[in-house]
Amino acid sequence: MGGLGIFLLGMKNMSDGMQAVAGASLRSLIGIVTNNRFLATIVGIVVTCVVQSSSVTTVMVIGFVNSGVMGLSQAIGVIMGANIGTTITSWILVLKIGKYGLPLLGIAALFFLFSKSERWRYWAMAIMGVGMVFFGLELMKDACAIIKETPQFEKSFQYFTADTYLGVLKCALLGCLLTTLVQSSSATLVITISLAYAGVIGYETAAALVLGENIGTTITALLASLGATTNAKRAAYFHMIFNLIGVLWITSIFWWYIGFIQQFMDFCQWILPNLFGDKPHSISEMVKTDGGNETYPYTTAAIALTHSIFNVVNTLLFLPFLPFFVRLLERMVPSKDFKEKPSLTDLDMRLLETPLFAIEQSRKEIEKMSIGCEKMLVWIDELYDQDEIDKNLADKLMHREQVLDSVQDEIAQHVTNLLSNDIPHSVAVEARQQFRMADEYESISDYIVNIHKFDVRLRRDDQRFTTTQRSGIKALNKVSMEYLDLVNQALTANDPGAVTKTESVSKRLRKQIKQLRRGHLSDLTEGSIPPQVSVAYLAVLNAFSRVRDHIENVAGAVSGEK
Repeated sequence: MGGLGIFLLGMKNMSDGMQAVAGASLRSLIGIVTNNRFLATIVGIVVTCVVQSSSVTTVMVIGFVNSGVMGLSQAIGVIMGANIGTTITSWILVLKIGKYGLPLLGIAALFFLFSKSERWRYWAMAIMGVGMVFFGLELMKDACAIIKETPQFEKSFQYFTADTYLGVLKCALLGCLLTTLVQSSSATLVITISLAYAGVIGYETAAALVLGENIGTTITALLASLGATTNAKRAAYFHMIFNLIGVLWITSIFWWYIGFIQQFMDFCQWILPNLFGDKPHSISEMVKTDGGNETYPYTTAAIALTHSIFNVVNTLLFLPFLPFFVRLLERMVPSKDFKEKPSLTDLDMRLLETPLFAIEQSRKEIEKMSIGCEKMLVWIDELYDQDEIDKNLADKLMHREQVLDSVQDEIAQHVTNLLSNDIPHSVAVEARQQFRMADEYESISDYIVNIHKFDVRLRRDDQRFTTTQRSGIKALNKVSMEYLDLVNQALTANDPGAVTKTESVSKRLRKQIKQLRRGHLSDLTEGSIPPQVSVAYLAVLNAFSRVRDHIENVAGAVSGEK
């Protein structure tokens, strides 16, 4: 139990460290996922190799599907890739560096504790994880040797032996149930390898257990899909169907398959004689350790091969039929007649498990807020031109402001939850910037609505801004749109020079506001402007001044200013 605990903690540290180090690359990887099923599969493999967990990848994918960012066919491709990527764990365990686990852990811990560079600290965390994985595995291997020497324990394992087809199914079912209980295929995989290494179970039994673990790992995705949208449920169901069908066909040719694995290992050792040792070995060959224990070290490589080849072949078999499975899932889980999204944003709490993807998701929502503010300025321009206010357009403007209010609340909650986790400094900095930008965009929308309200109040009193005033307001609106568009482009491109590149437009807008205010004050001396119109016009100029200030603040946040 102690060895398993250290192994699982090592896997988590390795995953967290790798995610932090490869953060930018992972974010761009998800961005290139298209409807190309092969590309989506490759992305699934790479992401899972980095995060070291197919469960994390599939839960993340379900979060993306639930939020509408990823389509069903894209998700299916990534999920199939995740099944291949998760086999990297078994190959890490094949490396014969178990005795170096503690030194590796100790040296990495020194860097982790005393390094001032955050990047080095996360590299150290990942290497610490590797050390813990191997140390935990060594502890479990030693513990399993005791089981071999205890007849009562060894006898209990005789009930699950893959010597018949029914026995293969029983072992696969046991592997499935164990993985379902612990919700980690890595945990059951390392237990299986430890038992096989000690000779408590044979290679055939271990192979059947590993195949069953592929089904058990789907429970995490199924649980994540509870309460999710229809498409997210379809993605989770595909994960289960994919693994279930795969295990059914591979167990039907089980004896041929494990014979092929032995031949494949023999071929690999013929090509590379020192691949698994000083001379070619069979899977079931016994070796004595320095302590006198009998072990079967070559079964680890055989289990890794069994796991990898099965998932690769299963994916290749499924890929051509992907459109068929999409149609099948659409029939199995029919679409609903109403809008399923419970929130206005595409943010999903499932993504908090992977902070780098969560922060990218909230960034997309802020980009949507920026586009919403641009549209509101366009609508204001149209409303000021109309002799009679278009009620539908005015309602649309007011509704958009309310939507941006709610979106800001949802982003604030998402970012707050994200900041409460243990996340890299760079992600924390970006999260705080996003919090600030969401507030600035919401404030811009408030002032745009105020500009509309002043015009509405005058119309109710059978008054209007003068022709000169309206032309001045339209000129300000045009420059404001230009300024906002430039800042929004900088936001999308994550341009650190946003303030410098937009400074000239900002100054031009401020200068125009001052000129219009001075011109209006000089017009007041003629006494031809009604007081209500005068007050409303000055309020509109002030609103445009506040819009300019908030756009400038967004530019500062994009540039990284505090």
